Amino acid sequence: MTLIKNAEVYKPEYAGTKDVLILGGKIAAVDDNIHVEMNGFTDVMEIDGRGKKLVPGFIDSHVHILGGGGEGGFSTRTPEATLTGLTTAGVTTVVGCLGTDGVARDMVSLLAKARGLEEEGITSFIYTGSYRLPARTITGEIMKDIMVVDKIIGIGEIAVSDHRSSQPTFEEFVRAVSDARVGGMLSGKSGIINIHLGDGKRKIDLIKRALAETEIPVQQFLPTHVNRNPELFEECVSYAKTGGFIDFTGSDDPDFWEETEGEVRFSKGLKRLLQEGVNQDNFTLSSDGQGSMPIFNKQKEYVGIGIGKSSCLIKALKECVFNEDIPLETALRAVTSNPAKILKLRTKGKIEKGMDADICLLDENLDVHTVIARGRVMVEGKKPLVYGMFENKN
Repeated sequence: MTLIKNAEVYKPEYAGTKDVLILGGKIAAVDDNIHVEMNGFTDVMEIDGRGKKLVPGFIDSHVHILGGGGEGGFSTRTPEATLTGLTTAGVTTVVGCLGTDGVARDMVSLLAKARGLEEEGITSFIYTGSYRLPARTITGEIMKDIMVVDKIIGIGEIAVSDHRSSQPTFEEFVRAVSDARVGGMLSGKSGIINIHLGDGKRKIDLIKRALAETEIPVQQFLPTHVNRNPELFEECVSYAKTGGFIDFTGSDDPDFWEETEGEVRFSKGLKRLLQEGVNQDNFTLSSDGQGSMPIFNKQKEYVGIGIGKSSCLIKALKECVFNEDIPLETALRAVTSNPAKILKLRTKGKIEKGMDADICLLDENLDVHTVIARGRVMVEGKKPLVYGMFENKN
């Protein structure tokens, strides 16, 4: 049992100064002046929340937990995600995916990695498939994967408008989307299709055509990397205004990517969405963590590489608040309640009674100070308390 006292609570909606009681990995109460009397049978861990903002643990909904990359050869394969690389960034729930390489990395390995992260202390889910269509799955079918594998909640990241994609036909694309949708309906999952957007001239044409020519609803799609460049972003702003979901990709060095690649940083992009009146439930922010960030020249030749980090999430939120005057409760939606709702993670994303006790305490600078995952303190005073099995604790 843990009691957090006198914290400034964001559910993510601002709720004022409250106490939060955690019992059995769940939030048992959010109220004023909670007092617990156990008659000496057990101890209650009490955390002083004064001067801290208590927010839901972050949901990083697009992470290459097995590593990614390889576009520059075998030596450019990026490393796997680590527990503390996620928790120190405030991440308590992660959604893993494969990317360009669905051969040397496969779905069984992705599932095993997700289960390993869960054993270490955080919540994990995965997408089935990779960049390519037809999708490489565990059971041989998209629908069956979603229905029978507990951790699989949808399909992705399927690449379109990119020279690294499999250049799927419209028929291939629509069949994958419909299979994911029906699999989700039958299993009570989202069945979402997470779509990698490259910088090709076709942008989101496949999505728009699917909406125009089939009965598949707009809420079945979650295009990501929408802020890759200004032209793509403008297309996705219009798409979001029609009710579509869009996922921004954060950057650990937004100045570099803005200056060299024209990337639209999250804070500026979110401000634009708000000005355009886009539904505040319809945007998310993910890190593309452990994924490669390859740099190609005009001839599509590989010239360099970076790596995604979950730490970009809190940096992006801070820029929203301090640089663009966006309320914290609005920016927080991108990594808490919105991905939880879109992905149907029903016990995640909110500070409410009965929800999983996934909590971050942020200091006055909005830096991640304390992280609790399913009721267990993972990070305290900005330092990890719980490490992954093979992490160096020194």
